[in-house]
Amino acid sequence: MADSKVQPRMGNTGFIIFLALLSAFVPLSTDLYLPALPEMTKFFAVPEIVMNLTLILFFVFYSIATLFWGPLSDRYGRRPILLVGLTLYMLASILCGIATNAYEIIFFRILQAIGGGVATTVATAVIKDVFVGRKQETTLAIVQSMVVISPAVAPVIGSLLLTFISWRGIFFAQALLGLSVIYGSIIFKETHASERGTTSVMKSFGRLGALLINPGFTALLITFSLMSIVSLSYISSSSYIFQNTFHLSSRMFSLFFSFNAIGMLLGPLVYIPLSKYIDRFTIVYTAFGFTIVAGILVMVFGRMSPIAFALTQFPATLASSAVRPPGTYLVLKQEENDNGSASALYSAGGTIFGSVGMVIVSLAEATPVAAIAWINIVMGAVCAVLLLVSMTFLRKKIVV
Repeated sequence: MADSKVQPRMGNTGFIIFLALLSAFVPLSTDLYLPALPEMTKFFAVPEIVMNLTLILFFVFYSIATLFWGPLSDRYGRRPILLVGLTLYMLASILCGIATNAYEIIFFRILQAIGGGVATTVATAVIKDVFVGRKQETTLAIVQSMVVISPAVAPVIGSLLLTFISWRGIFFAQALLGLSVIYGSIIFKETHASERGTTSVMKSFGRLGALLINPGFTALLITFSLMSIVSLSYISSSSYIFQNTFHLSSRMFSLFFSFNAIGMLLGPLVYIPLSKYIDRFTIVYTAFGFTIVAGILVMVFGRMSPIAFALTQFPATLASSAVRPPGTYLVLKQEENDNGSASALYSAGGTIFGSVGMVIVSLAEATPVAAIAWINIVMGAVCAVLLLVSMTFLRKKIVV
């Protein structure tokens, strides 16, 4: 990839950082204000489940939005769609910061999700536009390893901000994030030729259905999307577990959360060198096994102390992160065209299933540690079986 040919105004390094920021929109839109959730719950005097809707509905509408942004980016190009979605995200973040009740925040978070849905979808599509083969998989791993730094630093930053400002300032910080990426989108050089005039909008959306009838694509999509239940159920419940169950301060919570986020960072970084010598499917099956073991450890030791919970959850965090690069590569490799639509379905699948995990732990608020343990065990086993079935049934169609 030459700077002069791909992104002359960004350069290689700036291009990767830009893609990482786009891909990090989900964790930065959630983890940054996780330390404030208990405070916001008390401030508005609402049940935990009501305030958790700011997370759950964010992911639901984020996943729905990706299904629209992906095909639209295929038809109109990546850059104009980015500018529209990111502007909506920035404005919605400001509205969250000036909301007067919990239900206004829920509504504005939905708008934030719709706008932010453009980011991850377009970032993945751009990677597939520019790179091929091993370089594509490696770039996905590098970008995702940079992305998962945000769960490590976002709660710490959010906790520090809370010592100087109220929870409202967290949303203004998200607005600044949106503004910075809007600037990146302005100087971004288009990577996809617009299909305007060659196909209708409805036909562009119809490509979503065409992708789903591809058995190889759909089988792998479901398998790897299910792993989002592991990561997002932990993310959504972590502030309540550490602050309410173990009675830690918001700052101490951010430190414990950052420890587990190290696993999110290490996953892709571990995968890159291992994949040079070990078959990617062996690595993926091993990661599923780690998730099951982590669930058992959380069940037995996780309720003893915050340290015990963080340590026993760590393998699951590491494993769910490690399967992201090969999972993304394998799913997208099933369809060489329609990069935006394929990326949209993959983003939507992960957030939809992740939202299911968030609902499960919200309903199990009396025993959140046990809920996390069972999610790890069940999802690790289910994903391993599904991948095994997919490989047996679709072996000739899977590009390895």
